[in-house]
Amino acid sequence: MRIGIVGLPNAGKSSLFNALTRAGAQAANYPFTTLEPNVAVVPVPDERLERVAAILGSEPVTFETIAFHDIAGLVRGAHSGEGLGNQFLGNIRETDAILHVVRAHDDAQVVHPEGRVDPLADIDTIETELVYADLEGAERRVERVRRQAKSLDPALVAEEAWLRELIAALQAGRPARSVPPPKDAPDAVRNLQPLTAKPVLYVANVAEEDAAGEVPQAVAEHAAAQGARAVPVSARIEAELSELDDDESALMREELGAPRSGLERVIAGAFELLDLISFFTAGEAKEARAHAIARGTTAWGAAGKVHTDIQRGFVRAEVVAWDQLVELGGYSGARDKGELRLEGRDYPLRDGDVITVKFTP
Repeated sequence: MRIGIVGLPNAGKSSLFNALTRAGAQAANYPFTTLEPNVAVVPVPDERLERVAAILGSEPVTFETIAFHDIAGLVRGAHSGEGLGNQFLGNIRETDAILHVVRAHDDAQVVHPEGRVDPLADIDTIETELVYADLEGAERRVERVRRQAKSLDPALVAEEAWLRELIAALQAGRPARSVPPPKDAPDAVRNLQPLTAKPVLYVANVAEEDAAGEVPQAVAEHAAAQGARAVPVSARIEAELSELDDDESALMREELGAPRSGLERVIAGAFELLDLISFFTAGEAKEARAHAIARGTTAWGAAGKVHTDIQRGFVRAEVVAWDQLVELGGYSGARDKGELRLEGRDYPLRDGDVITVKFTP
């Protein structure tokens, strides 16, 4: 999973990136500190997997990962190249989802590039640039497809019709995600790679005293209207806590009334946004590993996540809920109590399932 962190300059992107990853990306109080996207691959902590591994004696324990891309601050006019905008927009295109950091604090020591603090105006600036970039791309693409569609190829005809509907939506200021992809042209979205088709998680960078509170109402309402998610995080507190060891950090969070870390909030928001669940593979004295998949993925699809050879030779899957496996002391206890089930290739995995795929080499 690749998530691009975007926002206006000085919105708190690099500070949040540092806190989430402890990667030490440069952060300073002036625009364009980030010229190339910093990338950090972060393990997704999951207590369930740790408990399964402890019961089975599994090692090593391997968590699912998220790659955070810290993309430089966009400015008004980015779609036409302002502030190295074309390069930065290209960096966003390579990610699976967007984490949009929005300034929601009034710290006068942090300079705002437009001289005011207005979260909704900041969101509009970024989203307008993404819409303009998509519009330019769609207008170029439709001319090429229009010429090719003279062959009356059904996929090209469907793609041209979709592009024209998309252009009308973008001209009206609506994102690409508001226009359903054409069923008869399955590659249309991939051919264009529209930025505004990507799911968005808004991160409201709030003041320290608001870290344990809710997302500002205006940001929450905007996210809901977009079918997106929003979480509150104080980038400053997260940066400070990232310098402490785990025990000190946990104690400080309890005192602040914010026991969940920024990373946990962002991960939970990202999983919910992308409608992901986790399943586990684990064996006695073997690796325990977490795998993120789309909700509704079948046992056969999950087998492919583990290894293509396993998917190719899929016979059946042994499945048990993680908490039942822990409660019953392992596979033997789960089997004795009838909790270890045999499922076929069409079984839809549930969040927290532990599976062992039986396959023919």
